[in-house]
Amino acid sequence: MFKRILRIVIIALVLLVLVVVVGGIVGFNFLRDNGIKQYFASMKPPAATVSTTIAKPSTWTPGVEAIGTVRAVRGVDLTVETTGIVKEILFHANQKVADGAVLLQLDGAVERADLEATKAQVALVQMALTRAIELQRRGVNAEATLDTARATASATAAQVNKLQAVLDQKQLTAPFSGTVGIPKIDLGQYLAPGTVVVTLQDLDTMRVDFTVPEQQLPSLKIGQTVRLGIGGGEMPYAGTIRGIDPKIDPSSRLVNVRAEVANTEGKLTPGQFVQVRVELPEEQNVLTLPQTALTTSLYGDYIFVVQQAKPAEAPPAQAAKPEEKPAASATEKPADAQPADTKPADAMKPAAGATKPAAEAAKPADKAADPAKPAAEGDKPALVLSQVFVKPGRRNAGMVEIVEGLKAGDEVVTAGQNRLFNGMSVAVDNTIDPTKSANKQADQQ
Repeated sequence: MFKRILRIVIIALVLLVLVVVVGGIVGFNFLRDNGIKQYFASMKPPAATVSTTIAKPSTWTPGVEAIGTVRAVRGVDLTVETTGIVKEILFHANQKVADGAVLLQLDGAVERADLEATKAQVALVQMALTRAIELQRRGVNAEATLDTARATASATAAQVNKLQAVLDQKQLTAPFSGTVGIPKIDLGQYLAPGTVVVTLQDLDTMRVDFTVPEQQLPSLKIGQTVRLGIGGGEMPYAGTIRGIDPKIDPSSRLVNVRAEVANTEGKLTPGQFVQVRVELPEEQNVLTLPQTALTTSLYGDYIFVVQQAKPAEAPPAQAAKPEEKPAASATEKPADAQPADTKPADAMKPAAGATKPAAEAAKPADKAADPAKPAAEGDKPALVLSQVFVKPGRRNAGMVEIVEGLKAGDEVVTAGQNRLFNGMSVAVDNTIDPTKSANKQADQQ
């Protein structure tokens, strides 16, 4: 009987131990998971580093932007006027030629022989005319014979001029000075009238043809400044408007405009694509931002404005009183606990022992004051983001006009908006300006 009771007691103890162990493990896991949740719930995300710019009124140069095509002011494709076989090519590719220079010679042996024969005939006819005049002066020649001789002489001289013109057509000359292109013919090739031989372009002055919408036509006038660029956002070339078509195309509602620009460096080429911007009068006090600061979404265009975080509420002043009570009680306790019949030497011991807790209580206060010093020295106001929806306007040279939603003096984020959200803590670092290219920043450094 005793063994049975002992066995039951042992089993109960084992079960109790198992329950305690299992309960401890479950409780530990529960407390651990709860602590992890509370830690991550109270943990603040690290401040994101952003670059910013201050919004301020600036001078805005509005303009009319378009796409244009470059053409030479004087440029033609030279062709031959008559048939013939190429005898000489008197130019090479990209050669600068003068006005009237001979570029091509066709075989004109037959025409030259005809011209020489006609010139000989002219001499004979001229002699006959001189004889007829002499006989008419003597009165032995009829008037009709003299008229016939004069007509024959005139016809023969005209025939010489005609043959000379045909012979001149065997030569191709430059109608103006310029630069020739690649020859499109070869020696010995038979050419028909209208065959293109080479292109001739005067590259000193170029013209740009472009179109603008009819709504912008009132803003244009002859003599306005035009900026041209061949890519990359820069427009280093300046010209002026020379012509505006008085008719608007009814099918496209566009108007043709022509500008001229000097090509002193020779970087503009006929047929080239260019970006055109007609500059309009300047406007003052316009709020602008870099285009990188503006984000477009389905809900509208918005920016992130950096603001100082609201300070946390200070704890009540009465919270410091409980901390003062132990120190006071520590100093008062030995005096209150001293009996009246104690010896003077014994009375000094509690007093000396009471000063130790007071000194030890002062040390934590000093330690707490030491960390406050660096906090006071490097304490900076926390910065947070505020998402502000704005209304953008015109754009130019990487800048965008903000019509509504922005105030002068606002500090706006210029890069990194994809990882930002409203109310997020940020740190400002403007050592690198994302609105400028890396090459320009490297040159400045």
